[in-house]
Amino acid sequence: MPIYMDRHDLPGGTTAENVFEAHQADIKIQHEYGCKGLTYWFDEPTGAAFCLIEAPSAEHVKAMHDKAHGLIPHKIIEVDPNIVKSFLGRIEDPLIEKGSEGTNIINDPSFRTIMAIDLKESLLISKNQDQKNKSKQLYGLNDFINKSIIKFDGREVNHPGECVLSSFGDANNAVLCALNIMGHYKSLVDQTTQNNITLHIGLNAGVPVTDEKEIFGDTVLLAKRLCDLAKDKVMISTEVRNQFQGAQVQIFTDNKSIESLNPTEENYLTLLMNKTETVWNDTSFNVDELCRILGMSKSQLNRRTKLVTGKSPNNLIKDIRLKRALRMIKNQKGNVAEIAYETG
Repeated sequence: MPIYMDRHDLPGGTTAENVFEAHQADIKIQHEYGCKGLTYWFDEPTGAAFCLIEAPSAEHVKAMHDKAHGLIPHKIIEVDPNIVKSFLGRIEDPLIEKGSEGTNIINDPSFRTIMAIDLKESLLISKNQDQKNKSKQLYGLNDFINKSIIKFDGREVNHPGECVLSSFGDANNAVLCALNIMGHYKSLVDQTTQNNITLHIGLNAGVPVTDEKEIFGDTVLLAKRLCDLAKDKVMISTEVRNQFQGAQVQIFTDNKSIESLNPTEENYLTLLMNKTETVWNDTSFNVDELCRILGMSKSQLNRRTKLVTGKSPNNLIKDIRLKRALRMIKNQKGNVAEIAYETG
């Protein structure tokens, strides 16, 4: 039977005890709708609750909530329980601790910081570096990344795609983990005369259910886009910077390995990529067409795109097409002529 996660935007003043009582009300009548309430999360600062429910359909989830307590979910998505667990750490209610009064009020937030890492080695082999040495270096970096994620209380996410994703309950740990990985990478680069390995790291933070169809959909998407911009540095979102606390905030001005976009730049990046990724493989798509779609002059488009991405609009379009083409070649999705045509 499918498993769904929903989001409830609750009235101000809602407490963890109120959410617990609503969860118990669901459990009392869930058999009437063929549902099974697995667990929930409650983000008290924002007043949002997220329920994980096994059910015949999303409509059954709505009907059960309506009868149990009247709190209709604002959004419901179907989820893979393995992916939920890798993001949030559990798919059932935590066990009641010994010595407690017997209730299991959960005050566990679902807000997570997501780190996207893209580690690649060049296909080119220089005179001074053979394939065996390159692969050994890449393996060592991969091993260090995995150990760092564990060290800083993160967990690798079971998620399709080329980037390695990991989830952190604490933004400070996520940022420090990213800087630890980048520092180790740069120390290796400094020790070699030629380096054919690139490292990109992007961080964003958010909740599991928004307007997207996938769990943490928009959070992961921006993390990946920041990762794509972040060659040999750590790019973080405005949300992550706002979450980062304590005396270590000075790290943003002292460390050249970290960079963040301001909200205006972040919004432009989202708009630019959303529009571009819908038509990137159309052979007629070019800078003029992008100007028309965004309602900008060429000078405005060029200035804003270079400021945010470091690339001209024309080079950005080329990069998107080349990366998709390389992915298709790697996955043997056709011959070179076919892939060139499909990628515009």
